[in-house]
Amino acid sequence: MRIFNPEPKPGLKESNFRKICQNGFGDLNNCYAHAIAWFKDHLYVGTSRANLCLIKAGMPHVKIGVWPVECPYPVYSPEFEQNQARGEIWRYSPVLEQWERVHQAPMVIGSEGDEISRELGYRAMVVFQGESDTEPVLYLANWSRSRGEGALILRSEDGKNFLPVSQPGLIGLKFTSTRLLVPFKGKLFTAPTGSAGGKHNISGVPFICESRDPAKGEWQIVNEPGFGDPSNQAIFELVGFGDYLYAGTANNNGFQIWRTLAEGEPPYEWTKVISDGAGRGSLNQITVSMVVFNDALYVGTGIQGGGYDQQNKIGPAAAEIIRLHHDGSWELIVGNPREGKQHLSGFYPGFNNYFGGYIWKMSIHDGWLYAGTMDWTIFLRYTNFEGKTQRLFSFLKRVGVENIIEHQGGFDLWRTYDGENWLPVTRQGFQNPYNYGVRNIVSTPHGVFIGTANPFGPKVATKVSDEWEWTYTDNPNSGLEVWQGK
Repeated sequence: MRIFNPEPKPGLKESNFRKICQNGFGDLNNCYAHAIAWFKDHLYVGTSRANLCLIKAGMPHVKIGVWPVECPYPVYSPEFEQNQARGEIWRYSPVLEQWERVHQAPMVIGSEGDEISRELGYRAMVVFQGESDTEPVLYLANWSRSRGEGALILRSEDGKNFLPVSQPGLIGLKFTSTRLLVPFKGKLFTAPTGSAGGKHNISGVPFICESRDPAKGEWQIVNEPGFGDPSNQAIFELVGFGDYLYAGTANNNGFQIWRTLAEGEPPYEWTKVISDGAGRGSLNQITVSMVVFNDALYVGTGIQGGGYDQQNKIGPAAAEIIRLHHDGSWELIVGNPREGKQHLSGFYPGFNNYFGGYIWKMSIHDGWLYAGTMDWTIFLRYTNFEGKTQRLFSFLKRVGVENIIEHQGGFDLWRTYDGENWLPVTRQGFQNPYNYGVRNIVSTPHGVFIGTANPFGPKVATKVSDEWEWTYTDNPNSGLEVWQGK
């Protein structure tokens, strides 16, 4: 194990953070800070809305005792489209300490002739200068409705006007969203992530697309489908590391990581560097996050559905972090020891938290690597344990669900200076158990900003008796939050 630097630069503690946005900018349907970028001296946040209502409508295989939030309108009803479905973009001036909504998804005519929101939200945002851009501009990837035309790339020069600059699906592919916009070697890369039918993380088209000039909508495919392996269901992460572009997949047998020099004419030559979820199999289903830190590639894993993929019967299990080197060798940082590899941090999956289903986001600020989790502890409140005999359920019932939520509900945020010695920033979602995930982390000249995922509103299920009777009441702690640390 490496020797911990006794005098690192000061890292951020929970007391160094202040909340600059709560309750989804005043609209509790703004659930996820799904995309964040620093552009023209402002922080930009793209939201996604009413996520748990969308999951309820589109993923009937998700079983829980009582649905956590009230869903008063049927999906695609006029009330849902106008009140809950229109993704938004907000920007913040750290100097003026003011927020401004700069964009709301327009209404369009859907495939069944009804008026719908063009997009539910925005899953990726990046500053990039293409060949015809006279300066760096802001590019966004939207989350389209299943009855819409398909995913789009939007562009803004001024941070106020956002115009589509691609055809739906980029090159005629049918998918609903992408969570990736990654610059590398003068090109912008992306990959389809979601598709219709409640498949928010599986595109059905496991391609990577590139463009030297996204302003002109010129995209082309750079790999064969799934790198020739049909078990790769989506390309979930992309990152440049050294001379190579690395791609992490979603795969029910365990994620794979591939790399290419991304030079010459596509499709490029790709080489597989990790398979079978780094030896953990299906419990490392997806490469959820990747970041380069201290000349190594850190990979955060997860299982879709918050750590429990009910449809594919994978999990529940907590997430890991592995560290990949230029020569293709890797080390286990957080996780279960195996193949002669020990967890160098001393932490088991989820930083010893069984409910840490994803390492959802990792980013660097002032020489420290920050890692934020998705923590599904709060869902225990809505789970009916009666009749369940598994050892876990018996343990939870004995300890007391509310006791567990009180002491560890909410996401974890950790930091490290050397990749192996980790310190907690918060282990309770900044004291809000409904903050179940760190969705984004971005470093800026005004400190680091944390955008949360909090879909437990506007009304949340509240138990009124021990006979499993529930009602829905206002939740003042719901809606996404943004925290500034400096």
